[in-house]
Amino acid sequence: MTRFGFLIIDQFSLFNLAAMLDPLRVANHMCERDVYQWTTCSVTGEPSWSSSNTSFNVDYALADLPQCDILMVCAGFETDPENVAQIHAQLRLRERRGTKLGAISTGSIILASGGMLDGYRCTIHWEYEAAFRERFPEVDCTGRVFEIDRNRITSSGGTASLDLALNLIAAEISDDVAYQVANQFQHERIRQSDECQRAGKNRDFSTKPTKLTQVIALMEKQLEEPVATTELARSVSLSVRQVERLFLKYLSCTPSKYYMGLRLERSRELLRQTNSPIIDVALASGFSSHSYFAQSYRNYFSRSPSEERRLVW
Repeated sequence: MTRFGFLIIDQFSLFNLAAMLDPLRVANHMCERDVYQWTTCSVTGEPSWSSSNTSFNVDYALADLPQCDILMVCAGFETDPENVAQIHAQLRLRERRGTKLGAISTGSIILASGGMLDGYRCTIHWEYEAAFRERFPEVDCTGRVFEIDRNRITSSGGTASLDLALNLIAAEISDDVAYQVANQFQHERIRQSDECQRAGKNRDFSTKPTKLTQVIALMEKQLEEPVATTELARSVSLSVRQVERLFLKYLSCTPSKYYMGLRLERSRELLRQTNSPIIDVALASGFSSHSYFAQSYRNYFSRSPSEERRLVW
C-alpha cells in the first residue's frame, strides 16, 4: 500500500486536490483492494479554506500526520503562508524519515522557498512560472505538465494533476488500470512528463507549421535578451520574409509584435506576482529603458506598470 498525505494550504484549489486524489480512489475500486491510502492535514489541524471560499475539514495537524510515503503540498493563491518556517521544518523531518515530497501548482513555491527543490527538476502552473524562475534561479523549473525527479514529485495543477496520478498508477499497478481510471473521468489521453503546459492565450500551436512553433519557442526562451528577427529566421533556415508571412498568415501579426506581446505578458506576471522594482521587471522582460517599457506597457494593457502593481499589492 502506498500512503499519501496532502498538506492543505489556505486558498488551495479544490479541483487540484480532487484531480490528484480521486484517481487513487478509483484505482482502489478497479483493483478491489486498497492499493492507496490517503490522509489530509493543515498546519494547525483546523479546517482550510479553498479559493472558492469553501471550508475543507482535514484529518490531522501537520505535526500529527501519520507516516506516509508521499506528502504533497496543495496550495493556490497563498504562496507564502505566515507559518512557512514551521512547514519547512516539518517537511524536512518527514524527508529524513524517508517520505517523498511533492507539490501541486503553487505548492512548488513553498518547497522551493525552503531549499527543498534545489538541484531538482520541478514544475509550476504557467501563470507563476516567470516569477518562480526569477525568485529561484537555482531550481530547474521545466514548465512541463508534471515532473517526477527522484524523491520529488510536482504537478502544474489542473488536469495535469490527473495525468500525474495516472502515471503513478501506471508505474505502480499497470498501464491497463491507469487507462481504466482515465476512462472513468472521460480523460481521453494520459499526458506524459515530457509534455509542456499550454501557457496563456494563443499557445496551442499543434495545428500550426513546425517552423512557426520553433520560432515561437525560441522567442519564449529569449525574453530577457530578445533575438532579432534575422536571427530567428536563420535558426529555422528561413528568410525574414518567410517568417513574416508565417506570422501574418497564422497569427495575424508581425514577428516583432508577437515577440513584444510575449515580453509584456511576462512583465505583467512579474508585476503581479513579485515585489521586484519596476526597472528590474523591465530588464527581465528585455527592456533596457524604463520609459520605453512604461510606454509599451500602457499601449498594450491600457494601464501603466505602476497601476498594474497597485491592483494586486
